[in-house]
Amino acid sequence: MKIAIVGFDREGRASYDYFSARGHSIAVFDQNPNVVLPKDVSSVLGDSYLQTLQNYDLVVRTPSLHPSQLLAAHVQNDKIWSGTNEFFKVCPTKNIIGVTGTKGKGTTSSLITKMLEKAGKTVWLGGNIGIPALDMLKNDIKPDDWVVLELSNFQLIDLQSSPHIAVCLMVVPEHLDWHKDFIEYTDAKRNLFAHQDNKDIAIYFAENETSKAIASAGDGKKISYYSDVGAYIKDNAVVINGHRICTVDEIALLGKHNWQNVCAAVTAVWQVTQDVSAIAKAIKEFTGLQHRIEYVGEKNGIKFYNDSFATGLHATKAALSAIEGPKIAIIGGYDRMLDIDEFGVFLRDEAKDIKQILLIGDSQNRVATMLSGAGLHNYTQSDANNMKQIVAEAVKLADAGDAIVLSPGFASFGLFSNFEERGTLFKKEVAKL
Repeated sequence: MKIAIVGFDREGRASYDYFSARGHSIAVFDQNPNVVLPKDVSSVLGDSYLQTLQNYDLVVRTPSLHPSQLLAAHVQNDKIWSGTNEFFKVCPTKNIIGVTGTKGKGTTSSLITKMLEKAGKTVWLGGNIGIPALDMLKNDIKPDDWVVLELSNFQLIDLQSSPHIAVCLMVVPEHLDWHKDFIEYTDAKRNLFAHQDNKDIAIYFAENETSKAIASAGDGKKISYYSDVGAYIKDNAVVINGHRICTVDEIALLGKHNWQNVCAAVTAVWQVTQDVSAIAKAIKEFTGLQHRIEYVGEKNGIKFYNDSFATGLHATKAALSAIEGPKIAIIGGYDRMLDIDEFGVFLRDEAKDIKQILLIGDSQNRVATMLSGAGLHNYTQSDANNMKQIVAEAVKLADAGDAIVLSPGFASFGLFSNFEERGTLFKKEVAKL
């Protein structure tokens, strides 16, 4: 079969490894003319890279490439494929748990994995977090094993299969620079549930109507979390079906928003095992992922937190609510022009312990206007163009006893290549203080 791999990033490389190992004729297509390719592979690189795709039997897109771009290049819809679709087609186990949502996917997926491992299951974690789905097949996955996939809207937009257990966390507007509108964004997530039958399970967040609507796309059994149908908080404890798992004070993750993630994970795992001890042990031990309200350390009496993963202001709100005491908040980045007024109301009415807001990136003028409109003037606009300058300016605004919180609320593009680079550079600069 003649196969085109379109986009040679992490997922594209996984697709190349998978299909080439099975003897197919492979060509790589990428907009970057300097992309590093395997030896002797056929390729089409540069701005016109989509123009000759009609000659291939299968066109495997990388998640960042919208299917509409392939359709515009006259690729037949039935030839468009993805690594995620291929994984569902050939995975040796049907014990697959898929997790989506706007934020919290990585944390919840990781928690589910830890809980199942504590319960003695063999578990493989991948997808949008860590290992691309097709690379997971390099492992010896057995029929009785469990696979946990974190799945983004980019991976879900053309998904043609659904996992046995699908989980949808809170969903709010995001990535509207990639999707044509919020409906297309939520429709992508509906695909996680759309192909379920009545033997499957659809889990959703009880307090988010969009999450409920997404989970209704298929025939899976509906179970809500953060309600007494699934796991919820009662008397300062995580409870499910009358079983007390642990107290909220025993949750190692920082912030009340993570109570939701814990309840989502407990609800999913409860469908597999009711091992209360194993579930509780995972909750008490799991401290979180990098770049998610990550405690970096203390310098000269100032605490530093890296929440670079916050690419939307709803996540910034959660971080600023989770970290106690006076704070200097570093906010800003690439502006996708989402609504920001609600965040201003939060800062004015609830976030009384934010001493100063350091605004960075190309979003800062719009954020400054919003803050002034909300009657807030405790902000400083920065013309810093690197993390060394940003950290130095934040330190000047802080006193001993304060916390400096990098929780930008916007994408990294412009100043940094991605949220990982932004967070890693922040930690490096803090280490130098």
